[in-house]
Amino acid sequence: MCRNITTLRGLQPAASPEEIEAAARQYVRKVSGVQNTSSATSEAFERAVQHVTVATIELLSTLPPRRQPPTTVPPLRRLQPRA
Repeated sequence: MCRNITTLRGLQPAASPEEIEAAARQYVRKVSGVQNTSSATSEAFERAVQHVTVATIELLSTLPPRRQPPTTVPPLRRLQPRA
């Protein structure tokens, strides 16, 4: 797991729902210390991911545009072949 969560604000094109959920999942993993869910942690973990995803979508939709794009590329975009 990365130590830093990638900045999603200011991406062109805008962050996709998949990118936002991936960042939420990474955040929940980091703060909970749960890397692999079990039957004991799965429900709470997934509920937290949903809450963080919704909060992130709301946050990104209400912030003003960035003056400069982020300096790093989100992991899901790194995996895509370049055209």
